[in-house]
Amino acid sequence: MDAFIYTAMSGADQALVALNVRANNLANAQTSGFRADLISMQSKKVPGYGYDSRQDVQVDRMAVNAEPGRLTDTGRKLDVAIDGPGYLALDGPEGIVYTRAGSMVLESDGSLTLDSLPVMGEGGAITLPEHDQVMVGTDGTINVRPLGETELQTVGKLLLVNPDPADVTKDSHGFIVSITGSAYEVDDSVQVKGSHLEGSNVSAVDEMMQTMALTRSFEMQMRLYKTADELSEAGNRLIRA
Repeated sequence: MDAFIYTAMSGADQALVALNVRANNLANAQTSGFRADLISMQSKKVPGYGYDSRQDVQVDRMAVNAEPGRLTDTGRKLDVAIDGPGYLALDGPEGIVYTRAGSMVLESDGSLTLDSLPVMGEGGAITLPEHDQVMVGTDGTINVRPLGETELQTVGKLLLVNPDPADVTKDSHGFIVSITGSAYEVDDSVQVKGSHLEGSNVSAVDEMMQTMALTRSFEMQMRLYKTADELSEAGNRLIRA
């Protein structure tokens, strides 16, 4: 009987974990460049002597939905969207991290940041000189027209990467990182679209349907737990009789 209870409670616990993932996806349905989280679970035997019949549901891995979001024309010169697969690179506190969000900010010292992190170029963090105009090419090249000049000058090129979707996960801040912790090589095939932003790839309808299914699953597991408790009590009465 305790094996029955163990299975029911394990299933209910992981249903709650999955509900939290879905809730986070829904909360970011309007977040620019957000990639929906995917959760994979697997039933595993509980190790140890005497636990052969016990099963535990565990998170197998957390994955990232690689489907693209919709591109929106913002008209803002420092907005960029990845047109197809790929990521922008940022200089995080613990190493290079990656993102699909593209609303870059020009700081007072000329540095480009995104979500308060320096935007990385192929030669390091990108800094712009004082300028009248800025343009981002489809290959990530950043051109500016310096103050008092008439011609555009290239000041850097965005560090664009295209890792295998199966090799990426998210860190505690929601940025894309490598599962192995390594940095990705530059991929010249990645294209960007200036003055555009990519929307979240979360499907609110799908997330709501999955949330309802998980809620029903949790309720079923709790009913099983109650049934196991009733069966245990009935067995105890028979023993006492």
